[in-house]
Amino acid sequence: MNGSVKLSIEEKYELLEDAKDLIRGKTFDAARLQASKGGIDEYVEFLSQNMEWVKIVATKRITKNFLL
Repeated sequence: MNGSVKLSIEEKYELLEDAKDLIRGKTFDAARLQASKGGIDEYVEFLSQNMEWVKIVATKRITKNFLL
């Protein structure tokens, strides 16, 4: 046992769906590159300016360990 929390089937599915989304992947790649070039202020500004491009789908999840 390594102490990691096991993901539920729903969480695994969400991770796989995120991985398949090319637009979302490109957004994260751009953010990663931007973060490596500048400081935290530039990174937060970049994320703030590009939130409109991120498709957010909220899911209802009840947790017992109070972790996100």
